[in-house]
Amino acid sequence: MALVRLDKALADQGMWSRKDVKALIRKGQVTVGGIPETDPGRKVDRDKDRVMVSGREIALKEHLYLMLHKPAGVVSATRDERERTVVDLVPPELKRPGLFPAGRLDKDTTGMMILTDDGDLAHRILSPRSHVPKTYIALLDRPVTEEMVRAFAAGIPLKGEGECLPAVLRPRGEREGEVTICEGMYHQIKRMFTVCGATVLALKRISMGALPLDPQLEEGACRELTGEELALLERRMPLDLGEIAQEKESN
Repeated sequence: MALVRLDKALADQGMWSRKDVKALIRKGQVTVGGIPETDPGRKVDRDKDRVMVSGREIALKEHLYLMLHKPAGVVSATRDERERTVVDLVPPELKRPGLFPAGRLDKDTTGMMILTDDGDLAHRILSPRSHVPKTYIALLDRPVTEEMVRAFAAGIPLKGEGECLPAVLRPRGEREGEVTICEGMYHQIKRMFTVCGATVLALKRISMGALPLDPQLEEGACRELTGEELALLERRMPLDLGEIAQEKESN
């Protein structure tokens, strides 16, 4: 890891400006390795140096990765003049400049979202070439049928956008279906069910890639991803329809 200026490393956390950090350093409130630091330009190693501000240890992370359990009624945006956004849900201790949602969910859709300030990661998981699978639970106004399952597996044509890639649909209860898709067209799952003669009453995303939504994470809450979870998010998942189904059944 390349060394970085102390004032930049602290300002990157989003809790202070560069000016604020320099003031804290002048007041002797910043220590590196237990020793008060007087030079804002002191180079530190984000991974190894122990930095404290006013007696509180600060993790000098280059990027932030959050899992959010999105509730209904919140828009997938960084800011909105009229609506509450997913970034508005982030508590002050986790906020930092440049935080944005990696991907979108409709306003009325709930479930897992990733918030980050790492544009490279967002590109990797959102690029159409990556085909990162995303799994949802859909509540319908009618039972899931075998005809629907076959139609999803074959690829459903959507008006104006051509045919969807094959998707996995599994019945869950009388009017619930678990859907795994490998792309993200506008309102895709709702439109796919509409073609099949069904209306989606509620939709929840429960996983992205190999990373599931934390069942202990309440709606509206978020937390940092662990290193293991970040690896799951980026792990290559099978693209073949049969392989997706086989892997899901084995978990």
